[in-house]
Amino acid sequence: MKICVAQTKPITGNIAANIEAHKKFIELALTLNAAAIFFPELSLTGYEPELAKKLATHQNDPRLDIFQEISDINNIIIGVGLPTVIEIQVRISMIIFEPNIPRQTYSKQILHSDEFPYFQNGVEQVIIKLAAWNIAPAICYESLQPTHAKSACKLGANVYLASVAKPANGLEKAVDHYPFIAKQYAMPVLMSNAVGFCDNFLSVGKSAVWTKKGELVGQLDDKTEGILIFDTATEEIVLKHLNN
Repeated sequence: MKICVAQTKPITGNIAANIEAHKKFIELALTLNAAAIFFPELSLTGYEPELAKKLATHQNDPRLDIFQEISDINNIIIGVGLPTVIEIQVRISMIIFEPNIPRQTYSKQILHSDEFPYFQNGVEQVIIKLAAWNIAPAICYESLQPTHAKSACKLGANVYLASVAKPANGLEKAVDHYPFIAKQYAMPVLMSNAVGFCDNFLSVGKSAVWTKKGELVGQLDDKTEGILIFDTATEEIVLKHLNN
């Protein structure tokens, strides 16, 4: 089974333009027979806490219908990042599109203290089923908290998917932590990071995949948009830049 993570450079606050960009990444992943593709944290808006309330929407926003159509036609799972609103609560979320079933939302359960003025915690872990694989999404800060991976493993996860927007210091912590998680729970870890400026920092990419033994098998650079496709059977990687 081939699982893809995308490394994107979002256009700040422009959901329509970012949807068009996401379609190009998905098309590229489909040419390489990916069964799933996941994008960085808040990929459709960029990581912009001060804009989140204005941009927040919900999983059934008609602008997102194109992702469901692509999923249905091509039998691919798609996970995109977007702020969502439930009543008056704004959350950092991943909208998940699966072929011919209702879409669902996973919202970040463990927030960084800097996010408290803008967001509320999510309340439930989602497990995405892909053949024999149970993928647990984790959004940025929570993916560095040992309790999150432990809880996901108890729910049957055997792939850990970190959707992030990380600057250099955060990335250093991640590349130390993810191999440990992979070995501890014997599950591959896939990280999708953004590139470019967001909020008050520079997101530095280097999206990567670690095997269940904690071995780094593929990594993008710190500036270029592209995808990594991980074959769960062979543990091999295909790396493609968007404009190759």
